[in-house]
Amino acid sequence: MRYILKFLTRLPLPLLYALGSFAYFLTFHVLRWHRELAARNLANSFPEKSEEERARILRQSYVNLGQTLAETFWGFGASAEDLTRRVAIENPELIERYVAEQRPVLVLAAHVCNWEWLLPATGAQFSIPIDAVYKPLRVASLDEFIRSTRSRFGGKPIPIKSFLFELMRRAGEARAYAMVADQTPPRNMDKHWTRFLNQDTAFFVGADKIARFLDAPVLYIAMRRVRKGHYAVRLHVLAEPPYEDGRSLEVVERYARRLESEIRASPPDWLWVHNKWKYPKPVGVPTE
Repeated sequence: MRYILKFLTRLPLPLLYALGSFAYFLTFHVLRWHRELAARNLANSFPEKSEEERARILRQSYVNLGQTLAETFWGFGASAEDLTRRVAIENPELIERYVAEQRPVLVLAAHVCNWEWLLPATGAQFSIPIDAVYKPLRVASLDEFIRSTRSRFGGKPIPIKSFLFELMRRAGEARAYAMVADQTPPRNMDKHWTRFLNQDTAFFVGADKIARFLDAPVLYIAMRRVRKGHYAVRLHVLAEPPYEDGRSLEVVERYARRLESEIRASPPDWLWVHNKWKYPKPVGVPTE
């Protein structure tokens, strides 16, 4: 498997796009992979849109996913210069200010556009080490390959089980800690319930706890598709210390609002095949 992945990283992007188009046709038209789930997510999120409009969004989201798959393999072998040309960071001075102040920064991302390019592209352009939380893969050789390719330009993927230890060990350093924060917490974990895309939705609360532990500013990194294979990235400040007592979930709520705005601006660019709404909100639990 590892050798196959290495071979794919050496293929030209146009050929990988052709493979991505085949993957779209196979998953969307033949296997209908997660189509029912994605269609239900769209219907619940955009009841004001017509069935035809939601169908177009659904189809385009699978097209985009096929392109993202192709770009991911290409990105594993791309140079820093290649990624910099394709991922333009519009306001890098925002994070550079925190670097100059020797402050840690928490950066929150989402499964929007090509999230797999974010870590290597920002690692190639930011003058600060970036530690990214990730869930290790079950196949050890595949996990090693993913970690090595993601960390080529200074980014360091940290397994989620080791993240707390690494966080405490480096608490006094000027670093960026990155998290893709739109996944759904397990039922037995602490969570924040809010109205998100017309539905009661659970979010992880870890971002708030980390921000307060580090006394760090929190940035949202928004990714916008400019054209095929080219993206623009813009940083937004979600919160900055000092943090007020009694408002322990303000970071999570602001993240949800920013993400919702981004999804509404370009619905096909979010990962609709992800099961964000795995379980209902328990009776009696308040919603923001």
